[in-house]
This record gives sequence, structure tokens and C-alpha cells, in this order.
Amino acid sequence: MSKILYNVAGCICVGLGFVGLFLPLLPTTPFLLLAAFCFSKGSKRLHSWLVEHPRMGPIISDWNARRVIRPRVKAAATITLVLIMAPAIAFGTFHPALKATSAGVGLIVIVMIYRQRSS
Repeated sequence: MSKILYNVAGCICVGLGFVGLFLPLLPTTPFLLLAAFCFSKGSKRLHSWLVEHPRMGPIISDWNARRVIRPRVKAAATITLVLIMAPAIAFGTFHPALKATSAGVGLIVIVMIYRQRSS
């Protein structure tokens, strides 16, 4: 039963990581790392699929081996975050406090990304 739960949790984490590719405040890497952990406990086949995946595997390998994020991944995350958040902040009809909070969270995410070592 526990293997099934690990596999379900891993699948949910992969799904959240995928969604994180398109939503700037939802991080991709932590969900992929958690999915790799869950799959390592639940299914060797799913774990192998994830760590050998051409897009997701290198992110996991880089983090596990050296605790680094590739510069290209940092740049892509920053560009995506800015492109998605800037129009909403600039043209949205949200309360100014909500705009300021969104901008602050986005800035914190960018700072966290760039504080991690690069490969």
C-alpha cells in the first residue's frame, strides 16, 4: 500500500512541477526533486523514467550531484516570471496592495533562484 501512495504522490509532484513551468510562483525543481524521492520509494521504473527524462532529468541530476541550477534554467525561470507577472501588475485592476505583494513575491523568487549556485 505504501508503494502506491509514494507513486501517487510522485505523480502529483510531477504534475505540479509541469504546471510550475507555466505559473511563475509555482516552483518546478522542488516538485521534481520530491517526485524523484517518492518514485525511488515506490517504483524503480517511474524513478528511472523521471531521472532519465531529457527535460526533467538534468535538473534532478544537477541538484543531486552538486546542488546547482543551470544558468539557462535560471534565466528561463526569470523571463517566464517577468513575462507572466508584469502585464498583470502593470495593467491589472487589482488593489495596489495586491500588486505590491505580487511584485514582492516575484522578486523574492528571483532572488532565491539566483542565490543558488550555478553549474
